Amino acid sequence: MLLLLLLLLAPLFLRPLGAGGAQAPNATSEGCQIIHPPWEGGIRYRGLTRDQVKAINFLPVDYEIEYVCRGEREVVGPKVRKCLANGSWTDMDTPSRCVRICSKSYLTLENGKVFLTGGDLPALDGARVDFRCDPDFHLVGSSRSICSQGQWSTPKPHCQGEERRAVYIGALFPMSGGWPGGQACQPAVEMALEDVNSRRDILPDYELKLIHHDSKCDPGQATKYLYELLYNDPIKIILMPGCSSVSTLVAEAARMWNLIVLSYGSSSPALSNRQRFPTFFRTHPSATLHNPTRVKLFEKWGWKKIATIQQTTEVFTSTLDDLEERVKEAGIEITFRQSFFSDPAVPVKNLKRQDARIIVGLFYETEARKVFCEVYKERLFGKKYVWFLIGWYADNWFKTYDPSINCTVDEMTEAVEGHITTEIVMLNPANTRSISNMTSQEFVEKLTKRLKRHPEETGGFQEAPLAYDAIWALALALNKTSGGGGRSGVRLEDFNYNNQTITDQIYRAMNSSSFEGVSGHVVFDASGSRMAWTLIEQLQGGSYKKIGYYDSTKDDLSWSKTDKWIGGSPPADQTMVIKTFRFLSQKLFISVSVLSSLGIVLAVVCLSFNIYNSHVRYIQNSQPNLNNLTAVGCSLALAAVFPLGLDGYHIGRSQFPFVCQARLWLLGLGFSLGYGSMFTKIWWVHTVFTKKEEKKEWRKTLEPWKLYATVGLLVGMDVLTLAIWQIVDPLHQTIETFAKEEPKEDIDVSILPQLEHCSSKKMNTWLEEGWVGSRELGGAPGSPLTLPAFLGIFYGYKGLLLLLGIFLAYETKSVSTEKINDHRAVGMAIYNVAVLCLITAPVTMILSSQQDAAFAFASLAIVFSSYITLVVLFVPKMRRLVTRGEWQSETQDTMKTGSSTNNNEEEKSRLLEKENRELEKIIAEKEERVSELRHQLQSRQQLRSRRHPPTPPDPSGGLPRGPSEPPDRLSCDGSRVHLLYK
Repeated sequence: MLLLLLLLLAPLFLRPLGAGGAQAPNATSEGCQIIHPPWEGGIRYRGLTRDQVKAINFLPVDYEIEYVCRGEREVVGPKVRKCLANGSWTDMDTPSRCVRICSKSYLTLENGKVFLTGGDLPALDGARVDFRCDPDFHLVGSSRSICSQGQWSTPKPHCQGEERRAVYIGALFPMSGGWPGGQACQPAVEMALEDVNSRRDILPDYELKLIHHDSKCDPGQATKYLYELLYNDPIKIILMPGCSSVSTLVAEAARMWNLIVLSYGSSSPALSNRQRFPTFFRTHPSATLHNPTRVKLFEKWGWKKIATIQQTTEVFTSTLDDLEERVKEAGIEITFRQSFFSDPAVPVKNLKRQDARIIVGLFYETEARKVFCEVYKERLFGKKYVWFLIGWYADNWFKTYDPSINCTVDEMTEAVEGHITTEIVMLNPANTRSISNMTSQEFVEKLTKRLKRHPEETGGFQEAPLAYDAIWALALALNKTSGGGGRSGVRLEDFNYNNQTITDQIYRAMNSSSFEGVSGHVVFDASGSRMAWTLIEQLQGGSYKKIGYYDSTKDDLSWSKTDKWIGGSPPADQTMVIKTFRFLSQKLFISVSVLSSLGIVLAVVCLSFNIYNSHVRYIQNSQPNLNNLTAVGCSLALAAVFPLGLDGYHIGRSQFPFVCQARLWLLGLGFSLGYGSMFTKIWWVHTVFTKKEEKKEWRKTLEPWKLYATVGLLVGMDVLTLAIWQIVDPLHQTIETFAKEEPKEDIDVSILPQLEHCSSKKMNTWLEEGWVGSRELGGAPGSPLTLPAFLGIFYGYKGLLLLLGIFLAYETKSVSTEKINDHRAVGMAIYNVAVLCLITAPVTMILSSQQDAAFAFASLAIVFSSYITLVVLFVPKMRRLVTRGEWQSETQDTMKTGSSTNNNEEEKSRLLEKENRELEKIIAEKEERVSELRHQLQSRQQLRSRRHPPTPPDPSGGLPRGPSEPPDRLSCDGSRVHLLYK
């Protein structure tokens, strides 16, 4: 840190010398040499610590130092010196000394004059003062006093005459700004001073006088006037600030001057801190007094959720912190908290966006107009909203012209209608006389006459009784201190800013105040705050109406039952959300259930037919037991339609897990039995008839137990998977929530649609490992299809079985076998299931949140696939037996081209195919031999033609042949080969 400081000051130290290169005494090119402090004093080096000063020998140009003195001493000579460009300090020809001085209060005499000799200002040792009173006044006390070692030799006298001695009050009235309360409070204070000074039983020897300034409710402006009050005569015995921000500044500084601070308009809860503000009192109760009333109203109207918007100042922040603690204890939640510095547009929009209904607004009057202009723009008012505001605004604050907003008076009036204000009772509601011998109504009438404007247009009119009673509280406390009841009977004119004794006595007198004022009973609590009732008002028809009082000390709410609401009753604290379940259409459910029931009847008929005709050869050659399992599987799948359509309309929440398990087991086992049986058939056909030639003997034998074992393996895998699923991660009811919907009626509710589903914690994992049924693609109600589920279905082992079945069906479409004579029908059934799955899955995935459409697609896929499977597998068998009468006997079945005939024809066909292949080989060999013989013959003929002349052609058109010439062609008849000659 020291190194950084040296680097920053280096440019200043290296400044060039003045013209001519001359250098003043003690001047260097590095700046000015450090000056040693005077005796009994010190030097304040601005911006430097003690360790940094020890490490530096020179200070830069333009650097300033300040002399300070210890104890009761004061600087004589220049108090501040500045380093010049030539390296010297200003005013070095005049020394600065710390000397002991006597009290400056002896240098002034009220109603008289003071003559100082033997010294100069300030009063030094050896100085002498002589006191002379004005005409009509006589001196009480010594006329001369000498200063010695900081003490005057005699007490300060005073001039006594017909007029009383003046006691001054320093006041700061906010005539403008965030709270222009001084407009009415200053006239009220002046009226109180007149009433107090007219009384001979209160402060008979003193007269209270007021010195005031306009603070504009601005701490910066107030700081300027505070120091004018403190450093300019006469001495003020008390300070009276107005708004909270100014009071915070004044009360924190007043302790250094031993001054009591009495505020008439400060409500900040932070001012209740006795450690920070030990001499602070206020006739205006703390703003936290509003919070118990607000909480009581929240409980009265049953509100559990509120929102807040505040101006970013300490008074409102601390008030809101206190409110947050109180509502939390009452079980009420602040759902949304907004703040702003000057522009409330964005916070108001956020309140609208967050559906805030009960809103507590904490801001000054000028900011309130900005807020409600934005409230009007956002339509954040009306029967759905309630605003809680501070009650100390002027009655027509929303009608006051404000160039900072662009809303009309009518718009503002519409926006603020119906809001609630909580206000400290600042005017005694009882028509009793106060200590000033005035009733509250007489006070209002008297104050109204003093005002230059209408009371509704005057800021601080409601707080005026508090300002009036503040002067009376001060007067009674000073009266006790000065001897009108005090123990010591001190003289108020002896008060100065170093007199802690008088301050302590005034503090004790203020702390014990208790009297009836025009604002009610005045008493202070341990923190110096006024305790009072709270008035509850509501803006009705553009004017405020009293609707109740609340005494927080007794938790007593007095209700007048005059509250009015735009909607006829207090609004809800939030949009009432009505949860409604989307139930399946009962007409659709009944229709599909009828189709499913008919399908089950058809499956039973087919099963009965197959069992009854199991002795028939044609039925036996179709593997009837596997067909029976297919019929049972279709029945289970069709039965799953019923739990698939059950929802909260039919069953309770506790029964939903059982329904979910029923869907899972019925569809899983139905698919394993139905599709598994068909897959086993087609797999066996493909395996047998795609063997190589040397393994074709397998076609002659078919062991049924292998087929049943395959189906049993598939079913067993399903049973094991479903059992583990049910035990480890059982299905349960889950709720899918949709976007809120506005009702058709004009009511302050929103509808929250919900849909019941069956799900488990690791649903995707189970779907990938164990398929819940090919016919439940897309998920019916209670079984939503997600993308991982879709992938699990088609990439799980059941999906692979489905795809493999399609491939096997295609490969065996031209195969003919009497061991399984209906494999072509099985292939068609497999195509049916696959096509329905491929169509249903993506469509139902898109419509998963539409219960009717999802159920329709899933259930109809089950029904149609089951119907088609049953019809394709069983109806042709029924038709064949009915039209050909093949059910009569096994003998007749054999005679009428039954299975034996079919068997012989099949065997003969195989033999013919074998002979044809053998003959094709022989023919190929003979053709090669004939080609060779022809080639030899042509060679011989060419040789003979060269030896002998050509012979005339034979009339028959052919050449003479000998017995040794080869044949021209071969002929094949059955198993014999004939050689044919031309």
